Amino acid sequence: MPNTDNEGLRAARDTVIREHMESENRLDFDTTIATFDHPRYELVGTGQVFDGEEQVRKYYAASRTAFPDQRNEIHTLRHADDAVVVEFDLLGTHLGTFAGFDPTGRTFRCRMAAIFEFVGDRIVCERIYFDSGTILRQLGLIGDPAIPA
Repeated sequence: MPNTDNEGLRAARDTVIREHMESENRLDFDTTIATFDHPRYELVGTGQVFDGEEQVRKYYAASRTAFPDQRNEIHTLRHADDAVVVEFDLLGTHLGTFAGFDPTGRTFRCRMAAIFEFVGDRIVCERIYFDSGTILRQLGLIGDPAIPA
């Protein structure tokens, strides 16, 4: 017999994640912040942590200055008891200063995985795993982008 409480929570979390990621694509960061119980991003690929609304909003401003068209495309959502794992592509065009590098005008596409930790149906942490070298190579900031890694 299906557990309707778990099905309801799973559906609610799906809705929250889709709202979270779609609002990032629209640059509607008030809506994105509202999906959190406590805003927190952990970027494993760079070792950066943005904890609390003020730091998270600064992260949004900096990342969208460097990549004004930054957006995500969801591939899959997988549920755990207290989390949802999302596999997605992140895309963008380097049009502003990024990590001290002047804009290259190049685009990137990087497959990523994010673990969204939840309390109930609210996000308490988004921990994102990715290979920063993939992005840096495509932007022409390291290596030769014409030579596969």
